[in-house]
Amino acid sequence: MTFASSLSSPSHAWAARSSLSLQDVARLAPAAFADQAADTTGPRYVFISTRDILSALMDAGFAPTGAVQTRSRGGQGAHARHMLRFQPVVDLLSLDDVLGEIVLINSHDGRSAYQLRAGLYRPVCTNGLLTAIGDFGLVHVGHRGNVVANVVEAAQRITRDFSRVGEAVEAMRTTTLTEGQQLDIAREALALRYPDLGEPPVQPAQLLERRRIADVGADVWRTFNAVQEHVLRGGLPGRTAQGRAMHTRGIRAIRENVRLNTGLWQAALRRIGR
Repeated sequence: MTFASSLSSPSHAWAARSSLSLQDVARLAPAAFADQAADTTGPRYVFISTRDILSALMDAGFAPTGAVQTRSRGGQGAHARHMLRFQPVVDLLSLDDVLGEIVLINSHDGRSAYQLRAGLYRPVCTNGLLTAIGDFGLVHVGHRGNVVANVVEAAQRITRDFSRVGEAVEAMRTTTLTEGQQLDIAREALALRYPDLGEPPVQPAQLLERRRIADVGADVWRTFNAVQEHVLRGGLPGRTAQGRAMHTRGIRAIRENVRLNTGLWQAALRRIGR
């Protein structure tokens, strides 16, 4: 494995960790401020704007730090799937280089219930990691009942269990991998990223190249972070099945971001027996 020549990477849509104002969120994810549901929703769909959830979470002590929405086709951009990130004003995760987050995903087109996920933010690489440990870290809240109160309660429940995420990260830091074991993680990552390709466009060893000194090491945590950043950000040189030179693409779609983040986290957990 080699240390990559570039120690930096392109800025991410939610790289800044300073709190966002309501105006900032509206600019980055306008669908969160929809004032009615899409025409495609049925009569049983209960519309509650994500703006109301956002305000309630802010009142409950969660500061919005990132917002993004998916590109939508067919004129449904005003109701598209969107992802908001929040950090508790009082940090409940005692790790020196990782911050705990709540990730809220929703849409107003009837295609997504409110999803609340436990997230991690690692400032050194500005990548948002999504975690799921057993039944912890993912809560679905349907568009019915007292949605606002249910979302806030779910967010508070997730933050109370942040210690379990911290324990997993510490176990990853103290579990050393052989080079072969690191390559196994990279192979799993490529199979996850390119499930329909018999031969991925890049080699597993490329995912293990470190972009920064902070990721140099053979433990599970630093291996996971190096692989996760390469998978999500792209930019690795490779070749298509036809032999043409190419570079891997970064992940922009919210659904794919969640799928890959969750799959990579589970792969890392398996290395520590979780």
